[in-house]
Amino acid sequence: MNRPRIVVIGSLNMDIVFECEQLASPGQTVLAERTSQLPGGKGANQAVAAAKAGGIVSMIGRIGEDAFGRQLVSNLTLYDINTDHVMLTADHSSGTAAVMVDANGQNSIVVSAGANAQLTPDDLDVARHIIDQADILLLQLEIPLVTVEYAIELAHHLQIPVMLDPAPVTAEALKYKLFDVDLICPNQTEAETLTGVPSGTKETAAIAASELVRLGAKTCLVTMSDKGTILHDGTTSRFLESHQVNAIDSTAAGDAFAGAFAVRFTETKCLTLATHFASAAGALSATKRGAQPSMPTREDILAMSELKK
Repeated sequence: MNRPRIVVIGSLNMDIVFECEQLASPGQTVLAERTSQLPGGKGANQAVAAAKAGGIVSMIGRIGEDAFGRQLVSNLTLYDINTDHVMLTADHSSGTAAVMVDANGQNSIVVSAGANAQLTPDDLDVARHIIDQADILLLQLEIPLVTVEYAIELAHHLQIPVMLDPAPVTAEALKYKLFDVDLICPNQTEAETLTGVPSGTKETAAIAASELVRLGAKTCLVTMSDKGTILHDGTTSRFLESHQVNAIDSTAAGDAFAGAFAVRFTETKCLTLATHFASAAGALSATKRGAQPSMPTREDILAMSELKK
């Protein structure tokens, strides 16, 4: 089987992770039990997830001319990710994120975009030849929305399938043409924000997924953490159970899901197999601390999802 070629356009951040007994409420100060500095950013996380799941990955993004930027690129190269189009950005710091993780593995995140906010449509034109070689293009919303919109248009022109993880989602995103994609994979909170449909249950999440398909997505996956995933294939929706684990840090579970899904779907063209594979990847990532360090290997994902190579 040929390894799928994945191109990720997105953010690179240095995550400063604070492990606390509980997350801070407004006006409250809590003490961290442990602090660590780990490579992150939704784009880079998904690139690592896809690489460890078996893909040949190229990353397109921006970093600052600082120590964090050098570390972020160096880390991607450890996973054989092509970083030729991760560009230095003068007079801007690299993206950073403050991540609070509580004793139950739940998290609260504040992101400073830094150089990520300088990624432009012109940068994508420069990297057009890389995008044109992709089997699938992975996008998120930690870069300018105008650049995400252009990436979708460019991929359509090049006849490259697009998978969008609409996170972090804001009301501003609704002003852009972001739904005309082959696959969209919001979590239940993001699905609710995008559609206005409460998605706290399987039934309401299925309605939200149907609405996202109506808005233009060919396929929608609404992830519901340990509750499972709603898969809408453009015609009907169904529920797939999640893999149960003892979660200690859910920071990058969604990124693990997206990267692994892109790989397995490109390999099999089967939504069900790809969803089981991605669900296993997301679950496994939640059993380890950090974002990129928590991404599981292909062998571990296959073992949990009970799939054969």
